[in-house]
Amino acid sequence: MLTLFVFALIITSCANKDAIKPGDTVDVAYQKSKALYDKGRFSEAARAFETVLSLGRGTEIAQESQYLLAESYYKNKEYLIAASEYRRYVTFHPRSDRRKDAEFMEALAYYKMSPRFKLDQADTERAITLFRIFIGKYPDSDRVSEAAAYLDEMRLKLARKSFTSANMYFKLRMYVSAAMYYQITIDNYPETPFAEEALALQIQAYTLYADMSVPEKQAERYQMALDSYQKYLQLFPNGKNRSLAESYNANALKSLTAIHSGVSKK
Repeated sequence: MLTLFVFALIITSCANKDAIKPGDTVDVAYQKSKALYDKGRFSEAARAFETVLSLGRGTEIAQESQYLLAESYYKNKEYLIAASEYRRYVTFHPRSDRRKDAEFMEALAYYKMSPRFKLDQADTERAITLFRIFIGKYPDSDRVSEAAAYLDEMRLKLARKSFTSANMYFKLRMYVSAAMYYQITIDNYPETPFAEEALALQIQAYTLYADMSVPEKQAERYQMALDSYQKYLQLFPNGKNRSLAESYNANALKSLTAIHSGVSKK
């Protein structure tokens, strides 16, 4: 029991040692905050740095505290608050040497919040925007390649979401909506592997759409399928789904030929 009591006193003493007390100077408050940060006690460090900022606004210590406040939230996986604090650092200290790091970390915080592809992708879009701005502003940064890799990863996620939505509409036999989402995938994410397959499937979607249409609309809708095939040949002449694209195109062409033949006989 005595041993446990002594241990508890030691723990309490350490906690009190790190706590900011009334009357502490800005320097002392900062050192205590930094001690918490260095020990990995990021939640406590964040609260302590908030106190430092209230005590020493406009000082160099406040500038350093603002950055470490953002870092504390980030390392505690409180990414939304971290992103806000990195942005505040950039706003209040635009000439700081750490501005570049703060901008990168703000983007990275949103990347960390990017959810599974099936969910809302607002954080993903925000991260993409911020990484693009970073690359544009700091093309010589040694973190550009890292930012580009994150961009590729997130764009692939968005392409997958769009492509999956198209497939869902296709399965529901909503072929116009399917074709539209295939087109979004093609237009917005042409560098991803989803674009090639999307264009092949768009040919089939337009063909099936034409099959279900009233006779007077069929010809123009089969033509949409043929136009998609020509675009496929231009963009992906060696695509892995070329045989499927050719098959879908052949079906559309056969149906369109039959329509024209019927018209010519009248």
